[in-house]
Order: sequence, then structure tokens, then C-alpha cells
Amino acid sequence: MTAQPGAGRRTAVTRTWLYVPGDRPDRFARALASEADAVVIDLEDAVAAARKQRARESAVDFLGRVRQHPVYVRVNPLGEGGENDLAALRGTRVHGVRIPKCEHPAQVAAAARLLPGVPLVPLLETALGIEHAYALAVGHPSVVGLAFGAADLAADLGTAHQDVLDTAAHRVLLAAAAARLPRPPMSVFPVVSDLEGLAADCARGRERGFFGRSVVHPTQVPVVNAAFTPAAQDVVAARRLIERVERATADGSGAWLDEHGNLVDAAALRQARALLSTADPAADAPA
Repeated sequence: MTAQPGAGRRTAVTRTWLYVPGDRPDRFARALASEADAVVIDLEDAVAAARKQRARESAVDFLGRVRQHPVYVRVNPLGEGGENDLAALRGTRVHGVRIPKCEHPAQVAAAARLLPGVPLVPLLETALGIEHAYALAVGHPSVVGLAFGAADLAADLGTAHQDVLDTAAHRVLLAAAAARLPRPPMSVFPVVSDLEGLAADCARGRERGFFGRSVVHPTQVPVVNAAFTPAAQDVVAARRLIERVERATADGSGAWLDEHGNLVDAAALRQARALLSTADPAADAPA
């Protein structure tokens, strides 16, 4: 399948989080060359135990050279090497850190102490983590978002039934919204070769309120970018709606109507503004 026109341009929001194994520094440049909005160097699941130190050193070395592209690091869980990862990242240009299997606000606070001033994203991928979703979202000022991990949660629960995973994912979505954090990204789609299935699943997730997705291969990036890039006509319609409301407000009108004469409520206005916030700035500019 092909991506929508313009879907490869970078936006101010993160649609794609491309994981790259920390012990494969030969792949770092390729990840940066992709159209992924953010690269995540993985020190956890993608790295064998015997190669953890090598991965950590490779990540630190790379972060000392990269300048502009957002590069995150998924560290190991605290208590399983995560403390060493965080200490090693101190003083680097890491854009943010994903904390896997996060279950308690104290873990977030500990990460913030070890790596002060760096944005943190708790990964909720255990039953206890899901139960504590809101507490993790508001547990420390360094938390800038939540992420959901379906595979580990399925292992924890003993089921990968879609209804069960959807229920857990929606808990994360609600917690992020209640904490006024960005909409969480979708979890990894594991069948790398099934791009049609990936596109359909992204559309399903977007309809349910999620934004963006973690990916494990560059071929998935354009599909996810396309799925979470608003169509040009939707951007134009949202901009026109906002402009119409602003004109009506300036004229002293408290009743807002769209171009078809339908009443516009505050919720519709918020949705229009939210859509524009996810659009490419170039697509939102007047012709």
C-alpha cells in the first residue's frame, strides 16, 4: 500500500516512535533517515542480557553525536538495570526516556532523581501498571505522556483477547486525558509484513482516541504517519470552522454556526482545534 501525499513530512507532534535495538548501532543512522518522528533506542526487550552494557555504551555514544532529531531511550525496568541506564544517560542529549513495566509513582520519582530534567514516559504493560494509570500520569512533573504495551500485558494476563486489551488500553487513554497529557500512542503492531492490517488497526485506534504508534521496522513508518496525518480537506474544514467562530465572537454573537447553518458547540470547536494541532504546519497554511 502507499502512503497519503504529504504523510512523510515531519509534524510538531509525534506520530511514529521507531524502536531500534541498542546493541545495533549500525541501524541508528537508518532509523534517523526514516520518516519516523522519533527514534527510540531500546535497551530492554530487544537486547540480550549479555549485550546490555554494549547497548548502553552505544546509546550514550550516539546521543553525544546526534543533534536535532528527537531520540528517546527505553531503559530497562528499575531494579533490573534501569538505574544504570539512567545514570549513564545523565548529561547526554536524550530527548526523553520510556520507563518499561512502570507500576508505581515511586519508580517515576526515582527515575527523575537519577536523570533530572529529562521528560519521562511511563510504559504501562502490566496489570498493576494499568490499575495505577492515573497515579503514574500525575506522579511527577517530569511525566510528559503515557504509553501502552500490549504484548507484555497479554503475557501478564494470560490472554491476548482483543476485548481485554482494548479495555486496558482505554484505561490508559482515560488516565492521560484526565491528567491533561497528550493522547497515548498505540502499541506495536507485531506482524511487520502486514501493512494493510497495520493501516486498518491504526484507523481503528485513531477512531478510539489514540494518536500515533510505536513501530519496530522502518517499513511501518509511512503507513502509521499516513494514518495519523489529517486529510487536507479535514484540515481546511477545521480551519474554516475556527475562523467562522472567531468572526462571530468578534461581532458579539454567542451563537456559533458552521457554513451549513448548523449549530457549533464548544466540543466541536475543541475537536477542530485538536485536529489542527496534529496537522502538518505546511498543510494548515493558506494557499
